[in-house]
Parts: sequence; structure tokens; C-alpha cells
Amino acid sequence: MAYDRLVAICDPLHYTVIMNPRLCGLVVLVSFFIGLLESQLHVSMVSQLTFCTDVEVPSFFCDPSQLFNLACSDTSTNAILIYCIGAVFGGVPGLVILFSYTRIISSILKVSFSSGKYKAFSTCGSHLSVVCLFYGTGLGVYFSSAVSSSARKGAVASVMYTVVTPMLNPFIYSLRNRDIKRALQKLFSRIF
Repeated sequence: MAYDRLVAICDPLHYTVIMNPRLCGLVVLVSFFIGLLESQLHVSMVSQLTFCTDVEVPSFFCDPSQLFNLACSDTSTNAILIYCIGAVFGGVPGLVILFSYTRIISSILKVSFSSGKYKAFSTCGSHLSVVCLFYGTGLGVYFSSAVSSSARKGAVASVMYTVVTPMLNPFIYSLRNRDIKRALQKLFSRIF
């Protein structure tokens, strides 16, 4: 999404050429395989652990860090790997998003008329708010659970990035559409 916004704002005349269906499919495929690789890394780390009997996970979200806290074997190497994996799989996309928004903001500031600036900022604002909500809570849960955080705070943050953020996405992006806004206004005018 950050690359899509970067191309749409910084190079709008070439948008349809750059963001073709083939590139979009490739981005989705690469994202899928990166997620699959990360999950396999976690599964292989957890499968090497030994657990005591009568172990109960104190959270509804079975995070590898939660399992490391319950293991009977030494998990210091696993904690280091968690931070390394988090830095690579969370940090690299975060840096790419930061870089793209730096370029977007510098391009927007070069626009001379204020209506163009407003439209560009509103286009990026919804995406950036969802990204901040997702990354903030996701990385917070991912890194803080290795340090032993409160189970309740971890559960709230887990719900934020696993349930709330995906639910907000369709609302945020569809409410920007004029047709959706008109349909909602008609619906509410009939009701009230």
C-alpha cells in the first residue's frame, strides 16, 4: 500500500503502467511467502523446546514468546532469535513505509495549491493511521511478550492488531469513496 501511494502521488502519470496487475500479483505472492517463511521459523523454534506437564497458555493468542515463557528448557537463544526475526520482518517493511512516506511528504510539500495538498494528505492519512495502529500494537506485543508483559495488556494489544485493524480497513478505505458516502447518506436519511 505504501508503494501504491508513493507511485500514485509521486508519479501519477505512470501509475497504470507501474502498478500493473502483474506487479500487484507479485507483491501479494512475495508477501504471502514472507509470512509463510516467518511462521515456519517460529514453528521450528517452538518445536525444539521441551515443556513441563500441565502447562496452560495465559493468553488467547498463542504467541511464540508466550510459549517460550512456559518452556522448561533454556530459551535465551530463542529470545535473541525473536528479536532478530522481528527486526528483519518488522523493521524492513517499516523502513520501506517510512522511506515511501518521506518521499510522499516531500512531493506533497512541492505542490503549490492547497486543494492538491489536502487531497494527497487525505489519501495517505487513512493508510498511515491503519499502518501505525497495526505496527504499533503488533510490534509492541511481539517484543514486549518476550520481556514478560501483563497478560491483559498483551491480550488487548493482540485484539487490536488481529481483529480491530482488519475490521477498520474496509471502513476507512470505502468511506473515502463518494459513491459509498452517498449510499450511506441515503440510508441514514431514510432511517432518520
